[in-house]
Amino acid sequence: MAHIIVIGNEKGGSGKSTTSMHVAVALARMGHRVGALDLDLRQRSFGRYIENRRAYLKRGGPDLPVPDYLPLPALGHDAQDAAAGGANPLDLRFSAAMSELEPRSDFIVIDCPGAHTRLSQLAHALADTLITPMNDSFVDFDLLARIDPETGPETVKVLGPSIYAEMVWAARQARAREGLKPIDWVVLRNRMGTQAMHNKRKVGAALEELSRRIGFRVAPGFSERVVFRELFPRGLTLLDLRDMGEASFSLSNIAARQELRDLLGTLSLPGVRVQV
Repeated sequence: MAHIIVIGNEKGGSGKSTTSMHVAVALARMGHRVGALDLDLRQRSFGRYIENRRAYLKRGGPDLPVPDYLPLPALGHDAQDAAAGGANPLDLRFSAAMSELEPRSDFIVIDCPGAHTRLSQLAHALADTLITPMNDSFVDFDLLARIDPETGPETVKVLGPSIYAEMVWAARQARAREGLKPIDWVVLRNRMGTQAMHNKRKVGAALEELSRRIGFRVAPGFSERVVFRELFPRGLTLLDLRDMGEASFSLSNIAARQELRDLLGTLSLPGVRVQV
């Protein structure tokens, strides 16, 4: 069975699509068969990223691996009948996409919308690995946990899980009822400052406390870099620049590749040897 990697967070702008694309392409470059789904039916940033890559290669770009992206299919006649009988159409479309991708994939990377949706709930319940990118601030932390507003200047008191953590807990319960293995949940600290700033230390301490209480691992993610915005129109990733002889393969981009290498090592995905 394919190993399912879900990238989820109920807040937009946390780097979900960038993380999805780089993880998917890294696995494909290692020779793994990688399926891809984008459950944000409105913005489709992950899906458009892959479509941009296909278009760039079609225009004469180099031979680069492309994740097997599948838009959610329209309902067939049987599914239409099931929907008419009361079945949820989104459930049926998601199930059809997974059934099509799973036999031909070693990994399926699923990018979830920055909102609480039915599709996001379904994906989280299927996740073998859950990656939650978050900007390194208490604005994003608030989706994971509630903190005491009277917290002192040096410490943060965590009161309990918040809305997104509660949704993950529900997904874990659903998996347990089906006899599936627990979700390996990894929270990425994206856009961390380069200096040991006071807020950075407080967020880190709060995450470590919360990780022990509700069961996730904390990992460094991607720093804020202009290159990510420059790569999207061509559907490229950091891993493609060196092969293409890009002049922009700078020390900053080399450091970003190392961040991706560290992330893949932290994920400890089955059968993956980190060599990006």
